[in-house]
Amino acid sequence: MNAHDDRSLRALPWIAAAVTFAFHLAANPHYGFFRDELYFIMCGFRPDWGYVDQPPLVPLMAAATQLGGHSLVLLRAVPALFAAAAVFVSIALAAELGGGAFARVLTAIVVALSPVLAAFGGKVGTDEANPFLWTLVAYALLRVVRGDQRWALVAGGALGLALETKYSTVFFGLALVAALLVLPERRLFASPWMLGGVALCVLIALPNGLWQWAHGWPMLELLRNGQHGKNVVVGPLAYLGQEILITGPPFAPVWVVGVVRLAREPATRFLALSFVLLIGAMIALHGKHYYPAAVYPIPFAAGCVALEAWTARSRLLRPVLATVLVVAGAIFLPIVLPVLPERTFLAYESRVLGALHLSRAATATEHHAEAVLPPDWADMHGWPELAATVERVVAGLPAADRENAVIVAGNYGEAAALEFFGHGLPPVVSGHNQYWLWGPRGRSGQVLIDVGGDCGAGEHLYASATRAATAGTAYAISYERNLPVMVCRGPRQALPELWPTLKNYI
Repeated sequence: MNAHDDRSLRALPWIAAAVTFAFHLAANPHYGFFRDELYFIMCGFRPDWGYVDQPPLVPLMAAATQLGGHSLVLLRAVPALFAAAAVFVSIALAAELGGGAFARVLTAIVVALSPVLAAFGGKVGTDEANPFLWTLVAYALLRVVRGDQRWALVAGGALGLALETKYSTVFFGLALVAALLVLPERRLFASPWMLGGVALCVLIALPNGLWQWAHGWPMLELLRNGQHGKNVVVGPLAYLGQEILITGPPFAPVWVVGVVRLAREPATRFLALSFVLLIGAMIALHGKHYYPAAVYPIPFAAGCVALEAWTARSRLLRPVLATVLVVAGAIFLPIVLPVLPERTFLAYESRVLGALHLSRAATATEHHAEAVLPPDWADMHGWPELAATVERVVAGLPAADRENAVIVAGNYGEAAALEFFGHGLPPVVSGHNQYWLWGPRGRSGQVLIDVGGDCGAGEHLYASATRAATAGTAYAISYERNLPVMVCRGPRQALPELWPTLKNYI
């Protein structure tokens, strides 16, 4: 290899990461703020060591982007940056696995364009950082297995940070530990460097673990509740089929080949085994299909190295393979990133799914009535309009009522949207997830604006209930359309007394 080729290879990860970041910057900030993004922002504006349904890191980052005012561009620049970082470290892993220029280019294409990974880079969520962090853990542990034990500290630090972004990282960490323990690499746990890495991981994750313990492990309660009617539960074969669909049918063979490639090499076998254990755990526990998806850059990188070796004698096959994957990724991108106007998207989605003989139900993760747009896209619509509707209702109240009123929202999306977009509104409360822990905000509920409810008509909680307005937009998700906004007066029971019954962890 000459000096020019060597410089090109060193520059490749930076170029690929920059291109990934640029296309996400252009593609991400459309439609509007997603339900969960609004919730993360409002959680982050109330800093804590943890929250009912997520660790603290993602909410804190989301809130930090909004300190200067509302900005969808800044908000979604964060997942864009993590998507770029995932491409960068995946190329590094491909190189560590022995991949040359073609394997590294192919890795960049696959990791950047695989539908589920592109979706993680498209909006703020607890998965946004983990394709980068989990792959960094794998890269660092591979360096440890190959003799450079100092990388154990990098692995421990990255895993600890990943635990502060999403609770399902616990299963990835346990899968790695179990894989190492059943293989000869168990000897590594006698190393001071490995013990230091474990200690660093625990130290980083400990504050959030203590927060969950102090609050009665609310995440476990939420997961149990989700298994009783909310989440779609599928069998093992259907789950594996969903994994193929979310990673993209043209891309799935790459990770399948990658798992085999990892399993055949003694030094990388722990990565193949940990992948199998992770997927197996998700199947057994009825996890949603995207819960383990941050692991895919690892077998993708290995698969690209294997494909490089298989195509070594063909000058034509390599560019054809790369072109096919780029075209496939371009076809799927408008399905997972909000790049098309709504009507154009609906026509495009119909053509793509029709060509694949699929429907949205094939990858549905929750039971709910169908929306015009896919759930994630639908949940980017209607929030400013909801806040404006409630503002009008509040403005129509007598001054004395406005001073004593409280707004009760049916879920965290509605509550966060009212807090984020609303102006001059009374305190907003909800029994949903973290909002329940924040309580009734010192309000008695003498005058209550019930968003999405009926003032507890079945329990006769209020002496009077008047429907003051109806909120919702055509593209909003089904249960946010035709949303009643009720004004309730004359409570039979004060809101603080009623509060324990409003808890809804789901």
